[in-house]
Amino acid sequence: MSYHYPLDESWSKEEIIEVVNFFTLIEEAYEQQVKREDILAAYRKFKDVVPSKSEEKTYFADFEKASGYASYPVVKKARETEQKTFTVTK
Repeated sequence: MSYHYPLDESWSKEEIIEVVNFFTLIEEAYEQQVKREDILAAYRKFKDVVPSKSEEKTYFADFEKASGYASYPVVKKARETEQKTFTVTK
């Protein structure tokens, strides 16, 4: 990983940890397998930090631009799949 996560300097240490954890799981969904429940739980915590849909889209776009990994398809698949673990392809 040679890029930076999109973060807001006004967030607390705990909020930064939650956002970084969420984006780390997005990476894992593309690089290996991830647990459905882990993604859904991390997304809920991400939404506690970033409740606005427009801000969410901005952070998702910034992360995708930096990493090449799209967050929305991972969250969508986690919501729709019945599998306990899954992976996403680019």
